[in-house]
Amino acid sequence: MEQSLDARRHGREQSLTKKATRHGPLWIGIIALLAPAFYAGCRHDAPPAPRSYAPIVEVAPVVQQNVPIYGSWPATLEGYVNAEIQPEVTGYVIRQDYHEGSYVHKNQVLFEIDPRPFRAALDQAKAQLAQAQAQLGEAALNVKRDIPEAKAHAIPRMQLETDQQQKLQAEATVQADGAAVEQAQLNLGYTEVRSLIGGIAGITQIQVGNLVTPSSVLTGVSQVDPIKAYFQISGVEWLRMGGRISSGAVNLISGAKPISLQLILSNGQIYKYTGRTLFADRAMNLQTGTIQIVGAFPNPHRILRPEETATVRAVTHLLKDALLVPQSAVMQLQGSYLVSVVGPDNRITTRSVQAGPQVKTRWVITHGLEPNERVVVVGSEKVRTGTVVKPVPYTPAVGEN
Repeated sequence: MEQSLDARRHGREQSLTKKATRHGPLWIGIIALLAPAFYAGCRHDAPPAPRSYAPIVEVAPVVQQNVPIYGSWPATLEGYVNAEIQPEVTGYVIRQDYHEGSYVHKNQVLFEIDPRPFRAALDQAKAQLAQAQAQLGEAALNVKRDIPEAKAHAIPRMQLETDQQQKLQAEATVQADGAAVEQAQLNLGYTEVRSLIGGIAGITQIQVGNLVTPSSVLTGVSQVDPIKAYFQISGVEWLRMGGRISSGAVNLISGAKPISLQLILSNGQIYKYTGRTLFADRAMNLQTGTIQIVGAFPNPHRILRPEETATVRAVTHLLKDALLVPQSAVMQLQGSYLVSVVGPDNRITTRSVQAGPQVKTRWVITHGLEPNERVVVVGSEKVRTGTVVKPVPYTPAVGEN
């Protein structure tokens, strides 16, 4: 279409030029007056130039507040008390009286060892004791009879002394046999293997019918409410948390109030009960440069078990008047951190900042920003320094703070 218009326009121009050549300046003036109107009628209207617009960005203010900084350390859970259940006597196990993995009470019978040999030993000890008591009675009668006769010189003095020694010997025999009876009674009682503590009983290590000795481990019982958590912190963290460097630090062990502990389970969930510190080990580990801390957590439902792994969190120190921005407002580029700042005139300035620790979904900025300045959270990829933007408030996602 445009080519045909150009051809027609070219033909008319040649025709007008020839007429202008023949008729002189008059035609030249007429052509100059009519040409713009002719061209306007032949061309389509040109589209209007595009309007400039300000990109929409979501902004958030720089927040200033005191921020607790947390440390986290791998932890291993252990029973508050762990008891290995071992028999006191040698014998054959004839019964298991508990369910593996169940809660058992203190002094509850867990296993029974064949009591018949120990009952026979007790009967024998009692018989020996009775015999010794009879001999003691006879010796006592002899001494009682000899005393007046010796005074009357009816018997030799030596006979009285001999009878007195026999009485002392009989008394010692009675005491020894009495102790044997007591030991036999204990051994008979030991045929019922009882739990020393209340807690969760483990899987049995033997079977009914096995011959066990005092060195045999039958099972284990762990007190799990509360439950202990063992974790190691560095020497620097120990000094900071011990209140020896920073005046704003939290006192870990030596204070009257133990520091609170959080427990992050292996599935990432935060345990609903708060723990506390119990004590620190007596010395640093020279190989790792760490010190072991022991904490305790309530475990009323016995969800936590010994040998379970978790993560312990605790406040190590407090950053006063820290500046916070959402993490998505910070751009990382080759080891540097950039933030797009919206000025009072809605013009963008890209700044290099120094970033500190991350706190949940926000980032601590240690240098480069001022309180209440507006930073771009969403839409920073659409702007650069000097860009005029249309800022709207940033709306955090559900659960983001």
